[in-house]
Amino acid sequence: MNESHATGSLKVMYVIWTWLLIITIGEVLLAYFKVPVTIMLVVLMGMSLVKAVMIMSWFMHLRFERRSLVLTLIPAMVICILLMSVFFPDSARLGSLGVFR
Repeated sequence: MNESHATGSLKVMYVIWTWLLIITIGEVLLAYFKVPVTIMLVVLMGMSLVKAVMIMSWFMHLRFERRSLVLTLIPAMVICILLMSVFFPDSARLGSLGVFR
């Protein structure tokens, strides 16, 4: 095993886990405050993105992978987001028709 592929100490894992817990508690508490929906969604998406990066970096050990692997994952994620955006106008149309009520 290559020494540069060390997984980190338990202390680092506990710190990351604590930050993930704090962000999750922040997300839950945000639901209890009277925040406009647009602001809440932007904040929740940002916090979820930070959590996803932390999980992928530390718990999936992508922090120690080669840059080429990371550079193939980012375009794949962007393509998935773009493909999902194809369905957003249709879901908005169905929502205006009252299908989700």
